[in-house]
Amino acid sequence: MKFRPLHDRVVIRRLEAEEKSKGGIIIPDTVKEKPQEGEVVAVGPGARDESGKIVPLDLKAGDRVLFGKWSGTEVKIDGQELLIMKESDIMGVLEGAADAKKKAA
Repeated sequence: MKFRPLHDRVVIRRLEAEEKSKGGIIIPDTVKEKPQEGEVVAVGPGARDESGKIVPLDLKAGDRVLFGKWSGTEVKIDGQELLIMKESDIMGVLEGAADAKKKAA
């Protein structure tokens, strides 16, 4: 199934939480917090301004973003757990995050 968000909504796949702390301690699943970082899966066409013109979003599929702890609505589509939120709920884009991940691998 293909899902297309409407207006200024964005679909995000939450990134996996770290298994270890920076000090090397293994974190059990029961105390692990949900990450506030994700990858944009799909974006809507944009919001309308006062004149009715569509203002496109600044985000695009593939961007790594930071969002608030309680932002968005959790949904399950084709077995994947995703978040749907408005663009205004996203705090920012992590520039160069994908490049750093590729270099580490």
